[in-house]
Amino acid sequence: MNEDLLSFIWRFQYFEKKELATDENLPLSILRPGQRNTDAGPDFSEARVSIDGVLWVGSVEIHVMASDWRLHDHEQNGAYDGVILHVVWENDQPAMRRDGTIVPTLSLNGLVKASILERYRCLLDEKDTVPCNRQFGDVEQICKYSMLDRVLLERLERKALEIQHLNETNQQDWEQTAYQWLGRHFGFKLNDVPFQRLTGIVPWKIIRKHTDRLIQVEALLFGCSGLIPVDSEDIYIRQLQQEFRFLSAKYKLADDIMQPHEWKYARLRPAGFPTVRLAQFARLLCNTGGFLNRFVVSDHFDEVRGLFRIVQSAYWREHYLFAKKARAQVPVLGTDAAHLLIVNAAVPLLVAYSRQRRQPELLDKAIYWLSEIPAEDNRITREWARLGMRVKTAADSQALIEWFNNYCTPRRCLECMVGAALVRDS
Repeated sequence: MNEDLLSFIWRFQYFEKKELATDENLPLSILRPGQRNTDAGPDFSEARVSIDGVLWVGSVEIHVMASDWRLHDHEQNGAYDGVILHVVWENDQPAMRRDGTIVPTLSLNGLVKASILERYRCLLDEKDTVPCNRQFGDVEQICKYSMLDRVLLERLERKALEIQHLNETNQQDWEQTAYQWLGRHFGFKLNDVPFQRLTGIVPWKIIRKHTDRLIQVEALLFGCSGLIPVDSEDIYIRQLQQEFRFLSAKYKLADDIMQPHEWKYARLRPAGFPTVRLAQFARLLCNTGGFLNRFVVSDHFDEVRGLFRIVQSAYWREHYLFAKKARAQVPVLGTDAAHLLIVNAAVPLLVAYSRQRRQPELLDKAIYWLSEIPAEDNRITREWARLGMRVKTAADSQALIEWFNNYCTPRRCLECMVGAALVRDS
């Protein structure tokens, strides 16, 4: 037994309630189990119970062992003075409030059907990456796709909160936030951290003054990245050096230059080298200007996709690295990469902005964009496809990734609509 299962049993009242009584042998009727509390304090709030004919309204606390009340120091915490019922599996010690009164206790051991405990144990013991894989086909489609809708919104909400925190750090400067968030995702996971660090060193307020000259934006980014070679006869490199000497002195950037070792190349194809991605990012900055406004005003998905049709400067169409000419032309930003940037950067930005501005139509637009992009093909999406789930669009794949990572992997089966349906008594 654990508290997750005990909370689940209490929340959905999966126990025998005929002639129910507290451990103090007082008649007990449960009128409302209460609302699950995910913050600090008692586990359920606004519960209503009748004990010995007296109506009580307040909180319910859940523990496996009643002695956990004292172990967690609840008897000294005023937040627990309003607990009207202590629900436990084993009652090994009375629970007391600060004023010395005893909290009525209900022990559920012996009241819960063994079949519920067995079904839950089977899910936890399952070795497959999706614990319910053997029974997944037994669950109704409406339950599965309701869960799919839920986890998509949870994923978007989680990313939106991260952006809102970043925006607070930027003192509500949405364009700086959009620039940093988009820049971070130009790292395509392996170089997310150095890209984010770079966009903090060279803020948007500096970049936007030079978007009419690509060479200057490249000089700012490559210069502060620490990647411009010190000694070279290459004409392009010398031009970058000259531009950066001037710009770094003008904006006092010399003390914040990154080290080349911060950038990662291992396991990357040459087209994904940070040098190429920086050149593409520079071109995007010059082409697009204020990202967030472009996302907000774009009425058609093709407009957004068009923003990410990026062709880097001539030098970087012939080089993967400084001073080393490529044997063949360097690819421009591909469709798959553009879709990843829309999914991971543009969509969460639009959702975060929608939340702050209370414009739900922007959330609808973000979900529409996801529905226009093909699903990612990876280990997780292939596993869901094997189980019969629809995996056609990025909305599907993003939801399924969230479901797998936040429910299946940590075995949060009782918080999953499918897992809960399999555990509860039929």
